[in-house]
Amino acid sequence: MNVAPLRLGSMALSMSIALLLAGCQRAEAPRGEAAPAVVATAPVEPLGAAGLGLSGTVRARVEAPLAFQVGGRIAARRVDAGQSVQAGQVLLELDPSDLEQAVRAAEADAAAAEAALRTAQADLERVRALAAQGFVSTQATDRAQLATREATARRDAAQARLAQVRNGRAYAQLRAPAAGVVTDVTGQPGQVVAAGQPVATLAQAGAREVEVFFPDTVAPPAAGQARLPDGRTVALALREAAPMVDTLARTRRARYRADGLPPELPLGSVVTTQFALPGPGTTAPADGASSVATWRVPVGALDERAEGPRVWRVRDGKLEAVPVRVLRMDDRHAVVAAPLQAGERVVALGTHLLQPGMTVQERAQ
Repeated sequence: MNVAPLRLGSMALSMSIALLLAGCQRAEAPRGEAAPAVVATAPVEPLGAAGLGLSGTVRARVEAPLAFQVGGRIAARRVDAGQSVQAGQVLLELDPSDLEQAVRAAEADAAAAEAALRTAQADLERVRALAAQGFVSTQATDRAQLATREATARRDAAQARLAQVRNGRAYAQLRAPAAGVVTDVTGQPGQVVAAGQPVATLAQAGAREVEVFFPDTVAPPAAGQARLPDGRTVALALREAAPMVDTLARTRRARYRADGLPPELPLGSVVTTQFALPGPGTTAPADGASSVATWRVPVGALDERAEGPRVWRVRDGKLEAVPVRVLRMDDRHAVVAAPLQAGERVVALGTHLLQPGMTVQERAQ
C-alpha cells in the first residue's frame, strides 16, 4: 500500500485548517480593540487688547472724612448728604457752653499772670533804686530779676493757653475746608463725639477719578478706557494702585485719572472700564522660546492633577496635555496664558479621567 499520497493529503488538510483559523483570528481582532472615548470639547477663545472689562466708580480726587478738633455734644446739623458746600461753610456745631467757660477761666488766668508780672516789675525797680543807694545787696537785686523773669514766663504761658481755648471755641463749628459735595453725614444733634471722630465726608470739587478693583492675579494696567452711560468713552491713566491685596475680597484697588469726565456725571456713578491684558505674542513663557497668548476656556477644562494646571488639546483624535498659567476665573470661564492656537479645541469636561495619547472622539459642547 502506498502511504505517500495519504500523507500529502493530511498535510494539505492541516494547512487549510491553519489558514482558516488565522483568517478568523484576523477578522475578530478589530472587535477586541477598545472604542475611542467620547469627550465634550470647546474652542479656545483668544483675548485681544481689550481683554478685561470691569465696573468702575466715579470718585473725587480728594475725599476727606471731617471731624471736630474738640469733643462735645452736637448742637446743630447744617447740611445733608448730597449738598454742595463752599469753603468755610458751617456743616455742624457743638454746644459751646463748656468751651465758653474754658475761655473765661483762661482769660482770668492770663489777667492774673499779667498782674503778677507788673508787680514783679515794680519790685525790681524799687530794689534797683535801693541798690543804687547801697541799702540792699546785689543778691536782692538778682532775686528780683529772677522773679520778674518767672512772672514773664507765667504770663506768656497763660496767654498761650488763652489762645488755645479760644481756638477750641472756634472749633465748635465744623467748617468745610474746601468747596465740594458732602457725600455722607453721620453726626446727629444730641450725639456726643470725641475729638477726631469722623462725622461727615466731603468730596472736594476739582479733579475726579475712576476707582476700579482688580482680581488679585491681575496687576492694574497703566491705561484703559471708561465707557460712560451715554455711550461716550474716556481715556484712563493709572494714578495709584494699592500695594497690597485685600485679604477678604482678594482684590487690588486702583485709581485712574479721567480728565474727560463730564461735570454733570454725578459722583458714585458706575461706568464700564476696559483694560488691555497681555495679548497674543506679549507674554513670554518660562523657557523664553516663544510668546504665549491669553485665552478663555471653560472652567471645567482645567486639570490640576499634574505639577501645575493644564488643559487637554485634541489633535488628530489624540490628546495632548498643554501647561497653562491661570490669570483669573469665574464660575463659567477661566482666562489662561498657554501656547495654544486659534481654532484649537480642548476637552471641556471630565479632565480628571484623561491620559496623554488617548484616542478620543469629539462631541462639541
